[in-house]
Amino acid sequence: MLKATLLENNFETLIASFIENKVGISNQFLSKELADRLKTNLLQLNQQKLLITAGIGNSENLIHNTSIRSDTIYWLDRKHNNTSETDFLNLIEDFIRYLNISCYAGITSCEFHFSLYEIGSFYKKHLDQFQNNSNRKYSMVSYLNEDWQESDGGQLLIHHEGNHPNQSISPMQGKTVFFKSDELPHEVLVTQERRMSVTGWLKSSN
Repeated sequence: MLKATLLENNFETLIASFIENKVGISNQFLSKELADRLKTNLLQLNQQKLLITAGIGNSENLIHNTSIRSDTIYWLDRKHNNTSETDFLNLIEDFIRYLNISCYAGITSCEFHFSLYEIGSFYKKHLDQFQNNSNRKYSMVSYLNEDWQESDGGQLLIHHEGNHPNQSISPMQGKTVFFKSDELPHEVLVTQERRMSVTGWLKSSN
């Protein structure tokens, strides 16, 4: 019961801050134990050379351009039978149920991948929704970087409209960021340390 209450508090923090500022942030969405396991898994996958160069666009129009985006990724899948991946996807599905009940969001699926930015890597300003496909409704990023310092760079920079100042978010372990995929251009600033996250989208069927 206590665990369920804690989860709901984290979910509510994410949703309430999203409603207030168009960018939801929860500093404890991931437990330290789960974040540590995900990070270990990501580093093992990288050591096994299983990460691939990230592209721009969807599978129908995929382009690789390292002058725009220079991270590597690995898609999460329950078929991998990896406990940390499964536990993370279970957490996301719990959040989707809570979001659909509390906000009538109409989310029907999700997709997530590990993302690894080596030193000097970045992702220039972009939107997360494709021009030929509007299924991505919300973007979510959960960070896996312990003891991150401001001088390490790699901040997520959100570009707000009008007179609202841009928002710089440090990629600290446990923190999760949540925003609409078609509304807020954003970028990942050049990182001075290895930067790790689980990044993905909550999707609808239309």
